[in-house]
Amino acid sequence: MQTGKDIRVEERAPGAWWVTIDRVHKHNALARSVLQELREAVSSAAAAPDARFIVLSGAGDRYFAAGGDLVDLASVRDEQATLDMSNEARAALDAVRHCPVPVLAYLNGDAIGGGAELALACDMRLQGAKARIGFVQAKLAITSAWGGGPDLCQLVGAARAMRMMSRGELVDAPQAMAWGLADAVIGENSASADLQAFLAPLLACPPQVLRGIKAQTRAWRQNLPYAERRSIEQQQLLKTWLHEDHWRLSEKLLSKGKP
Repeated sequence: MQTGKDIRVEERAPGAWWVTIDRVHKHNALARSVLQELREAVSSAAAAPDARFIVLSGAGDRYFAAGGDLVDLASVRDEQATLDMSNEARAALDAVRHCPVPVLAYLNGDAIGGGAELALACDMRLQGAKARIGFVQAKLAITSAWGGGPDLCQLVGAARAMRMMSRGELVDAPQAMAWGLADAVIGENSASADLQAFLAPLLACPPQVLRGIKAQTRAWRQNLPYAERRSIEQQQLLKTWLHEDHWRLSEKLLSKGKP
């Protein structure tokens, strides 16, 4: 386990890394220093040779992340400072978006404002039964700041993105599932069982296969040309087809059919 000032990193199962924002007293608010620490933690976990995936969560049970830290951001007052803040935060969330292994957000509590942007930077969202997700930036008379607006439009479409952002809606788990904003609902009293059930197939998947899948979804997310995405698919096929894991499993299946 690695522990920073505001971020905890631990490997809970072989290849399964958990990165936890540990600022319960601040509702897991995302100060600039926290985002930098998060960027380093995600990059470090993904660099482990056997890394399969990363689960990103918040400490406590009330908030995944309650947006930007308003105390920290109070000094951002001019154009250059605003651009610097946005670019630094985007770089932190890009470490999640471009991570070579899948990153799953476990919304153990509300993800609001910048916290919602962080959740959407992840590849999948596992939303607690009582957790909500909301782009509430308009309530502070601002728009999204860290790349979350384009992510939201891409995920739920322009009309629903307009609705969520303009009305500052907090979307509950059932609605998030219906809109494709969440990928699973984690029951309040069965979080461990629900999480393990969702993560079990990923734990059984070889690391190189998960990396190959992430390479394809990352290429789509970056809107790379179709021909380039096909090329990436083929490159990943070569890496996985020729790997000993593929032939070991193929031979195991073939042996079952022998008399």
